[in-house]
Amino acid sequence: MDNHPEMEDEMMSMQHQGLGHQEQILYQAGPNHPQSLKSTRDHMHHLCNQHKNQLVRVETLDGEVFEGVITHCDRGIIYLSLPDKSGSRAFGPNYYNNVILPLVLYELLVITLLFI
Repeated sequence: MDNHPEMEDEMMSMQHQGLGHQEQILYQAGPNHPQSLKSTRDHMHHLCNQHKNQLVRVETLDGEVFEGVITHCDRGIIYLSLPDKSGSRAFGPNYYNNVILPLVLYELLVITLLFI
């Protein structure tokens, strides 16, 4: 690995002494970021509570898509009740019944209200 003294100096300047051990900040949000996240979290919390017990489709940042009923929303987490699509009561490797899936609100791209 190449030795870069200027990078080592920068890394050393980011290290802190605390409680008898060294610390190094790997990431720190910008000064406006916490307020922006809180505002988004509060807005989504309100929307989810407003549509509690309704069927929705949720798309995450990672491209996952879930359909279920909003059962609860609390502290930045939405809880979806996923339907049992198997239609059977048999146990098996893919058997799930009455699954409640917690999803972190800031990882969601889209929440779509579904009408049946």
